[in-house]
Amino acid sequence: MISLAGRDIAHSWGKFVLTGLGLGLLIGVTLTMAGVYRGMVDDAHVLLNNSGADLWVVQKDTQGPYAESSSLRDDVVRSVKGMPGVAAAANVTYFTMQVKGEDGLDTRAMVVGVESGQPGEPAYLLAGRHITRSHYEAVADIKTGFALGERIRIRRHEYTVVGLTQRMVSSGGDPMVFIALKDAQEAQFLKDNDAILNDRARTAANPAFNRPAVPGLLDAVQALQNSSRNVNAVLVQIAPGSDAQAVAEPIQRWKHLQVFTRSGMEEILVFKLIANAARQIFMFLVILSIVSAAIVAFIIYTMTLGKIREIAVLKLIGTRNLTIASMILQQALGLGLIGFFVGKVAATIWAPVFPKYVLLLNQDAITGLVVTIVICAAASTLAIRAALRVDPAEAIG
Repeated sequence: MISLAGRDIAHSWGKFVLTGLGLGLLIGVTLTMAGVYRGMVDDAHVLLNNSGADLWVVQKDTQGPYAESSSLRDDVVRSVKGMPGVAAAANVTYFTMQVKGEDGLDTRAMVVGVESGQPGEPAYLLAGRHITRSHYEAVADIKTGFALGERIRIRRHEYTVVGLTQRMVSSGGDPMVFIALKDAQEAQFLKDNDAILNDRARTAANPAFNRPAVPGLLDAVQALQNSSRNVNAVLVQIAPGSDAQAVAEPIQRWKHLQVFTRSGMEEILVFKLIANAARQIFMFLVILSIVSAAIVAFIIYTMTLGKIREIAVLKLIGTRNLTIASMILQQALGLGLIGFFVGKVAATIWAPVFPKYVLLLNQDAITGLVVTIVICAAASTLAIRAALRVDPAEAIG
């Protein structure tokens, strides 16, 4: 049986190999789509791991700071630090923007405002050092393409890249740029110069704030308007041996804030934030599987119709139907194995080129191999039915 299938493949090897290559590219795209989803999930986990937090304290009735906007006063951290079970707490800001490099090109990145030596700071560096000055220094992920010593522009100010880190990304896969918290507050919450001048003029025109009998009131109000005291979240590290939920409950109850544990934040990022993307990728996988099955069925059926007389001769000399069916099934499986090998190699080669992180897991490859074999076996049934209907008399007709 193996010799019979092999000889038939050798007779039309060109069509067989080209079909295997085409099927392989489809399988490669399928594996890549699965890798994109795996990469999105891994980005979410990496974001949580890199924050170094056990709890996320955010604005009440929000799911911030990653899935929704959240705004807190930066003095909240002092009251959080005094809660039982809290080992460390630090303010942090997150916002995504186009960061301009020295070459004038924009790079989309998540800018993170952190406090030196506190949760939220990059856990490790590939080169350079951490931020030591309170202004105009930055640590960038290497995916941004920025180099040590390069000056980058964030909003109105320029920052010098003093350190490089790796695999510090947002839930959307954007690389991170870390700057001092004060700089981040100004960049995120303060208005541009024209807006500030307009607000000053409106405030001065308001008699409630510009009272001749109360000197200094107008200056105090304008100073308050032009200062930024907001952050997006407070990252909390709990004391060893403490239960995260037990520490979160009193903060949420008495401070009137929203507190998420690690499991709660994972649910938001994985099962809510990327849920639509996951469903869309699943639909693509289903469509690609159907297309692959159709291609295999069409090619095997065409090859079978092309040798109707040969099949009739085999039946005439007494070849069993099981032998003929096995020959066709082996051809379909061989086509699938060639396609899977080509697809796996192609996905491995082009995955690093993708702008988003593509995570190719061995378990996905094994699942893909099993699905490919099942699809090819199912696709061969049409050709097998056509072969078994062949009348042996056609060999001499």
